[in-house]
Amino acid sequence: MRSNPLKYALIVFLAGASYGVMATTVKFAYREGFAWTQTAASQACFGVFIFAVVFIVRALMGAKGVALGPRRVLRLLGLGMTTCTTCLLYNFSLTMLPVSVAITLLFQFTWIGTVIQIVTTRRAPRPAELAAVAIILLGTFLASGVFEANLNPDLNPLGILCGLLSAISCAAFVYLSGRIETEMPSIQRGLIVCCGAAILALIACPDYFASGALQAGIWKYGLILGFFGLFAPVILFGIGTPHLPAGISTIMASSELPAAILISVFVLQEPISALQGVGVVVIIAGVVVSQLPNLVKSARERSAAG
Repeated sequence: MRSNPLKYALIVFLAGASYGVMATTVKFAYREGFAWTQTAASQACFGVFIFAVVFIVRALMGAKGVALGPRRVLRLLGLGMTTCTTCLLYNFSLTMLPVSVAITLLFQFTWIGTVIQIVTTRRAPRPAELAAVAIILLGTFLASGVFEANLNPDLNPLGILCGLLSAISCAAFVYLSGRIETEMPSIQRGLIVCCGAAILALIACPDYFASGALQAGIWKYGLILGFFGLFAPVILFGIGTPHLPAGISTIMASSELPAAILISVFVLQEPISALQGVGVVVIIAGVVVSQLPNLVKSARERSAAG
C-alpha cells in the first residue's frame, strides 16, 4: 500500500499538539504548590499506569504482545529516558529563565531536527522544509512573547544551556521514535517507553511516593500529563514518524506552541497579545508550507484520477 505522507504528517501534528495541554496543567499543579520534579514524576508514573491498564485490558480481550530480548527492552527504555530528559531539562530551565525565553530555546528543536536529517541521510533539505523552519522560528519568537517581555540582560547561563539541551533531546526523541522498534504493537512498545521515562523521573524525584504528593491531589494532574504528555504522543509519534523525514517530523511537532497558547486562553483565561496571535498564525503557516509539495502532489493525483 502506498504511504500517504499527508496522513502521517497530520498524525505527528496531533502528537505535537497533545503536548500543548501540558503547560496549562503544569501551571495548575504549580499553583497548588507541587514542585517541578513532582509534576515530571507524575507524568511518567501515570503514563506507565495508563499504558499498563490498556495493555492488561487488551490482553484480556485476546491481544498478544511480542517476545522481547534485553537489547530491545533497553532500546525502548532509552527512548523513554530521552523524552523524560526533555521534560526535566525544560522544567528546570523554567526555574531560572522567563517562560518566553525557555519556550523559545525549546523550540529550536525545529531546525535541530533538520540538522539530524542532513547528518543521518546525507540529503539536503528541500526548499519547502528550509522555508518552513525559518517561518516557524519567526512564529515562535512572536508567539512566545519574547519580543514583549522585559528581559533581564543577565540571563542565567545554566538555564540557557538547559533550554538548548531540552531542544536537542526533543529533536532526538522525535527522530528516534521513527526508528526504534516501530514494528512492535504500539501499546506494548509505549508501556516500555514509559517505564524508561519513569525510571529517570524517579531518579530526579526519589521521594515522590513518600512525599505525600499523591495524597495531596497531584494524581489528577498526573492523569492528564500522563495521557497528553506520554500516552498520546508516544503512540502517535510511533505511528507517524517512521513514514516522514526527521526534519518534517520536528516541523509538524511545532504544533505544540499554538496548542499551548490556545488552551491557556480558553482554560486559564490568559490574555493573548496581537503579536502572539500573529505568531500562532505564522507557525501554522510554516507547517502548511512544509506540506506544500505533498499538497500539490495530492491535488495533481486527484485531478488525474478525475
